[in-house]
Formats: sequence, C-alpha cells, structure tokens
Amino acid sequence: MIEKPSIPKFESEAEEAEWWDQHREETAQWVEEAVAAGETTTLSAILNRARQDLGRPSVMVDLDPADAARARTSATRKGVPLETYLKTLLHEALERDQDSR
Repeated sequence: MIEKPSIPKFESEAEEAEWWDQHREETAQWVEEAVAAGETTTLSAILNRARQDLGRPSVMVDLDPADAARARTSATRKGVPLETYLKTLLHEALERDQDSR
C-alpha cells in the first residue's frame, strides 16, 4: 500500500494545481487502492442521497451510449452540467407532449 503524504494548505489555486500535478502518479495509486478496497463512491450516489434528504424523487435511466455521448457534447457546448441539460430536455418534451393533447 502506498503511503499518502499529507496534503498541504495552499496559498493559491495555481499552487494547489502544481502540487496535484507533481503527485499525480501517487494519487492515481490511491484511487486504484480505494476502488479495490471498495472505499469509493460516485458523485451520482452522493447527489442521489442528497436529493433523498431533500425529499426529491430520484430516477435512474440507462441511456444508449451514443445518446449519452451526444447529450454530454451538447451540455458541454451549452456550458451546463449534463444532469441539468437532461432535466431541461425532459421538461421540454413533457411540455410538448402535454400541449399536443
């Protein structure tokens, strides 16, 4: 197991970026070890727990990989997070569907 150095307090974002860049091989090893030990989670899991705490319903949808890639590209081009982009698309589609009845 690789020994983790203590992470210093940084004076600036540039200093922090430089430190992480200089320690990128060690941090990759930390991540690999944490994954192997089952000590990691995903941002999605954290956000889903937060939403549950807020009482918001959470829905998981499996997307076709090509659709997911197109959505990521569009969200990036628009400068919004992927989840926000997908929620907007869903809302607009539901509005169109309701209006067409």
